[in-house]
Amino acid sequence: MARKKIIFVIVEGPSDDEALGMIFSRIYDSRKVYIHIMHGDITTARGVSPANVSSKIGNEIRTYASSNHYGKDDFDQIIHIVDMDGAFIPDEYVVEDRKCTGILYTTTGIFTNNRQGILKRNQQKKANISKLCACQEIWKVPYRMFYMSCNLDHVLYGKQNSTDKDKEYDAFQFARKYKNEIPEFLYFISKSDFSVIGNYKESWEYIKQELHSLQRHTNLGLCFTEQELKDKFIK
Repeated sequence: MARKKIIFVIVEGPSDDEALGMIFSRIYDSRKVYIHIMHGDITTARGVSPANVSSKIGNEIRTYASSNHYGKDDFDQIIHIVDMDGAFIPDEYVVEDRKCTGILYTTTGIFTNNRQGILKRNQQKKANISKLCACQEIWKVPYRMFYMSCNLDHVLYGKQNSTDKDKEYDAFQFARKYKNEIPEFLYFISKSDFSVIGNYKESWEYIKQELHSLQRHTNLGLCFTEQELKDKFIK
């Protein structure tokens, strides 16, 4: 019996896995879903640039494949979920605020006590995201990247500045709500007022404009438009 093809899902942190891992496994139950936690944002990692970002991701996939005796033909696709973090907003909306102890996100600006550091981060993130959203395959495996804006907590729970404790709690509650209600999840992610649905390329052009990368938007619903999912879950 042939083993299941792998859907390699890349997320930034453990709470992202908690929120979406079980749901993805239920949706793609005819394939093997592996959630790969990067423990950070690869698009802003030190030394990562448009010249090497796809190879960095490829290294993560090859390492997993090698340790589990898989080859590239064992992979169905790579799904990469990335937080936007307001990276594409105009520089004037990054505001220096000495009272901030960290980074404060709102739908109208980023407030920080290190404005130059955030501007530098945004520049790197923009360049790497622009490279990846135009990438069609990595390690000869189909690749697509989907965004959460301003971050996953914002899209799934309506919160922009969650603590780690809040992230864990909200992720657990979200997974519990939807793990056995897949049609409801698909409706939530595809039909909400924050869902950016239509053309993949156009969805990326949209999030790069104005303050959209700070506001509540996601194109993750485009991940679930295959006819087999419509036939199986959407009546």
